[in-house]
This record gives sequence, C-alpha cells and structure tokens, in this order.
Amino acid sequence: MASTISLPLYEKIPRKNALQRTSDIIIFFLLLSLLTYRLLHLKNHGTTWLLAFLCESWFTFTWVLVLNIKWNPVIFKTHPDHLLQAAWEPVELPSVDMFVTTADPLLEPPIITVNTVLSLLAVDYPAHKLACYVSDDGCSPLTYYSLVEASNFAQLWVPFCKKYDIQVRAPFRYFSNDHVITLSDGTKEFQHEWKRMKDEYEQLCHKINVAVQKSVPPCDFTGDFAEFYSVERKNHPTIIKVMWENKGLPDHGLPLLVYISREKRHKHPHHYKAGAMNALTRVSALMTNAPYMLNVDCDMFVNNPKVILHAMCVLLDSKSEAEIAFVQFPQVFYDGLKDDPYGNQMVVLFEYMGCGIAGLQGQFYGGTGCFHKRRIIYGLSPDSVVSVNGKLVEDIFSKIGNSKELTKSAIDALEGKTGTKPNHDLQSCIEAAYKVAGCGYECGTSWGTKVSEQQNIKWFQIKSLF
Repeated sequence: MASTISLPLYEKIPRKNALQRTSDIIIFFLLLSLLTYRLLHLKNHGTTWLLAFLCESWFTFTWVLVLNIKWNPVIFKTHPDHLLQAAWEPVELPSVDMFVTTADPLLEPPIITVNTVLSLLAVDYPAHKLACYVSDDGCSPLTYYSLVEASNFAQLWVPFCKKYDIQVRAPFRYFSNDHVITLSDGTKEFQHEWKRMKDEYEQLCHKINVAVQKSVPPCDFTGDFAEFYSVERKNHPTIIKVMWENKGLPDHGLPLLVYISREKRHKHPHHYKAGAMNALTRVSALMTNAPYMLNVDCDMFVNNPKVILHAMCVLLDSKSEAEIAFVQFPQVFYDGLKDDPYGNQMVVLFEYMGCGIAGLQGQFYGGTGCFHKRRIIYGLSPDSVVSVNGKLVEDIFSKIGNSKELTKSAIDALEGKTGTKPNHDLQSCIEAAYKVAGCGYECGTSWGTKVSEQQNIKWFQIKSLF
C-alpha cells in the first residue's frame, strides 16, 4: 500500500533547544575545569581528592552520555487524514491483531481488563480488520465471565462511541467526574443515550464486582464455563474461546474477540508475560495472521480512538517501511499528583530522553503500547525480501515448531500475504491453535531466542496515545 501513497504520512520535526544547548555547553566546560583543577592539585590533597576526582569523573562521563542523547531531540507528527485519502476504501487498510495480557484477577481486577478491551474494540478502524486476543495467564473463570459480560456491553458501547465521536473510549474514564454532562451538552437524544450507557456500565460493574467478591462467577460451570471447572492457576490445559466473530462488516459490528489461556504444567517453564506473548503470536497467526500486532497491558487503555491510524502512518510510509520494525507509544498515567513530585509520569524518560533517542535512532521496546510487524517477530529485518523455497520452509519449520499450519501462516507473513481472508472459518483453526498454545510446543524451537517478542530492533516513537 505504501507505494501508492504520494502524500507524506508523518513529519520529523526537530525541537528548538538552542538555550538548552548553550546551558549544557557551559556546564560541560565547568565540569572539565573542575576535573582539571582536581588533577593539577591532586598531589597536595592526597586520597580524599583522589576519591573526589574519580567520582566527579564518573559523573562527568555519565552526564556526557545523557547530553549526547538529548542533543538532537525530535518529535513526529503523523497525518492520518493523508492515510485515509490514500486508503479511500477501508479494505485497503491492513489488518491488526491486538493483544491484551493479564495474569491475576486479584492483582489485576477484571474490571480494569474489561475497560482496556472496550477501549480497543471501539477504536476508529474497520472492525473486520481488527482482532482482539485476551491472554489470561491465571486461567480465571472470573476474567472469562467479565469478558462475556463486556462483549454484551460492547454491542451498545462501540456504536455509541462512533456515533458521537467519543474521544475517551474506556468507560471508567469517560463516566468519571471529569466527563459529567450538563443539560446544555449535546442534543436530547445524546443525553438520553449517555444516561443509558452510564446505567448499562454501572450494571456491568456491579455484576463483575459481585462475582469478584464471591470469588466465583454466577454460573454452574456448564456450557462455555465447563472447561474452568476445578482448574488450577499453574496446572491446566489450553482454553481458547471465540467470544465474538465479525462477519466481515467494515462499519458495523465488533472486532473479533478471542479469549486464550495457554496450557501450564508444573514441570514446564512458562516465561511469564514473554511466554504469553509468544503464545498469542502463534494462535493469532493461525486465526487471523494480521501483518501488524499491538500489545497492551491489561491496565493500559487507549486515550485516542485513532491510535491505529497514527501507527499505520509510520509503518506504511514509503520512506520508513523498509526501516521501521515497530512503533512504540510512551505511557501516560492519569490522576497523577500536581507537578509530579515523585516522577511517576516518567517525563524525563519519555519527553526528554525519549525524544533525544528518537533523534538518533529510537528507543527500546517498552513492554506495552507497541505495534509490531509480524514478519519482524519471525526474525527478518524490515528491508528483507523473502523468496519461498524448500530450504526456507525447512528453516522456518525448525524455528517455529512442528505445526504445518503455523509454518504456512509464517510463510504468508514473510511474503506479505497476511490478514483475515474472506469467509475464513475460525473454528477450523481451533484444533491447531490448541496445539501451538501447549506448554511443550516451544521445546526444541527458536521461540524465546531468535523468534519472539523479546527482540530489540529499530523502532519508532510518536506522541503518546496510551
């Protein structure tokens, strides 16, 4: 698609920092003067000055490294409108698989996970091009029950958000005190629907909170819940549930929603979140095989509904398509203290250091809020061109495991033939998905070493939308 786009999809804008540079140069020469003075008079003051000289030398060295990082800060401005002009048909936009990871319904309450999922389901992007996979490493029936209830609420919430162009699409933030409407806000129809949505969300919260307080969902563990009967958190089989399936409608309906709890056994290491991400990569490769993947922690919600379009501006631009491996969004935290006295917002890391590193090459994978290219996860560099032959197939088979279905999907990803196909039967993929989500599947493969979510590759940072 990038080859058909004539308008620039993003701009790299240097920050004006002449005053900061002048200040840094003055400090640098002052530090050099101090070190020179220490060195010249070292013989007259003995061990004390030697220790001071060593400490100040180390401080100067680290300060110069930081100065080098901050010397050329840049910010990136994306143009989603240019992307939409190029992709005037929604089918031209690439598919995206969205991953949400959670592990403990006590430490990570299900209502938080639900809000994260709802904010992802409601983004401004063709619904049939999206798939949301929720990894529950705790294999909790509470989490699954909460997602079932959330999928019902999403059928009301998503159309409401898109109809009225709601910007904050995590319900708990939207219905907070900062977003209380008045009689002068909007039309009577909007006020009526707003109150209805709030009532529905409060009912959803009540159901989930009651279930959490009782430690069990209000069900008899039959039907869809039968697989959760007497499961142990660290010793259970794979559970995969297709909770909502999009029928290929670009402007209506919800994205595909899938619940996954990978197999765990006491004698097999599970590698925590990294292992869960690898399992999500394999399962999604069989079910939808989107060329791009977004991973989000369960306590991170989207605060801009056009987040995927912003990321696609970078990933699809012709000048960066062969250079960029993934796009990282910095984290921003709500309800922080005024002036952030404890540095919890990590402003120095994201605003100053982050922009400086972006001017050099780019920061590292932040663990959440990151868009990956699937072919990069399989070990290719962004500018690699793949030609399929017997040797390549054999090499892929040895790296990613003995699943023929996964090997085929990996070859499609490497060749750029990815994305959900029309009339794609998801149920036919379930059996193969159970196999690749097994606890012993990675044994003897390159998952976690050459093939995984753990690789550090050149990335790209744009303004925070998480």
